[in-house]
Amino acid sequence: MLSYIKRIKNNRIPVSITVLTLAMSLAACGGQQGSDNTATQDGSSGTAKDATASSPAKLDLGGNVSLTGAGASFPAPLYASWFTDLNKKYPNLQINYQSVGSGAGVEQFIQGTVDFGASDVAMKDEEIQKVQRGVLLLPVTAGGIVLAYNLPGVTELNLPRVVYTDILLGKIKTWDAPEIKAANPNVNLPSQPITVVYRSDGSGTTGVFTKHLAAVSPEWKSKVGEGKSVSWPVGVGGKGNEGVTAQIKQTQGAIGYIEYGYAKQNNISYATLENKAGKFVKYNDESASQTLAAIQLPENLRAFVPDPDGDGSYPIVSFSWIMAYKNYPDPVKAKAMEAAIEYALTEGQKISGELGYIPLPQAVVQKTATVADQISPEYKISVSGSGTSASK
Repeated sequence: MLSYIKRIKNNRIPVSITVLTLAMSLAACGGQQGSDNTATQDGSSGTAKDATASSPAKLDLGGNVSLTGAGASFPAPLYASWFTDLNKKYPNLQINYQSVGSGAGVEQFIQGTVDFGASDVAMKDEEIQKVQRGVLLLPVTAGGIVLAYNLPGVTELNLPRVVYTDILLGKIKTWDAPEIKAANPNVNLPSQPITVVYRSDGSGTTGVFTKHLAAVSPEWKSKVGEGKSVSWPVGVGGKGNEGVTAQIKQTQGAIGYIEYGYAKQNNISYATLENKAGKFVKYNDESASQTLAAIQLPENLRAFVPDPDGDGSYPIVSFSWIMAYKNYPDPVKAKAMEAAIEYALTEGQKISGELGYIPLPQAVVQKTATVADQISPEYKISVSGSGTSASK
């Protein structure tokens, strides 16, 4: 397991991460999102890179404690690294995470079969009402969704928003279609059928992506709609970001939506997309950060901008949430959850960029920490950079 995590940190996440039940028993080394359309400019440009977690003193849990979680595949590589490093810091705390997709993660969280869930689409009000122990939605990371493709020899590809929507609707069927060639006059596009690859499982990545498509295309909104699962007009399915990535890699002529980190780690080409301002923007740290800065979190920490403004904004960026309970019957587990969230918001943010994620703005870190601090009265989260957390 440790060698597996080392490969992650060396930017070589294998596509086979689908077996990442992240059953990281390390001792054995074993949507509807509120405020979607009311987000305004945050104005915060600082990130959590300089924040530090509590002092490395041993977390007093009174013995060994194990937390189990399940959900989104989007942040799974990052969680793998976080939870391994957290176990090194606090050997008496182990976190087991299963990358099963946001839909399954929300369901398991509602049923109470896990200690926490993870989703790339914030829970809906009707889902939250099913959880008697209460829900805290905690954005702990963020990332972008890219349209990855497999066209040997084509390293740069511009896709206008109407073009990539029509590809996904099945209206544009070949790579040398006039609409694609017009946006790429100097690219030798093959006369080859397009194979669309989509998520076959309930997915927050799908929820974020289809919310964007519905915002930019009235036809998509009326014919397909948005959600963690939709009926795709064309294409083949893959389970998880891992499955879609593998399908694209093995299918010449394929195009599909995946989290940027998977494209980065697997060296897959991805398209430059047209944004709301009519500018072609390639996903990178700068363009993603500009988009993230446009999202102002309300008190419930649910927000998403499906079609952001700004010449330099990348069009598809979202937070990813850990779903925690407001009440944990076991006070030791409550304390362990707060310690884990603190680690994610502080030391965890420092490695986000190298794995293809966006370090959170400091304002988001502070808001999330304030909400998470409700979990346990015996632990105080500190994200100030100079403060220390202490077990009471």
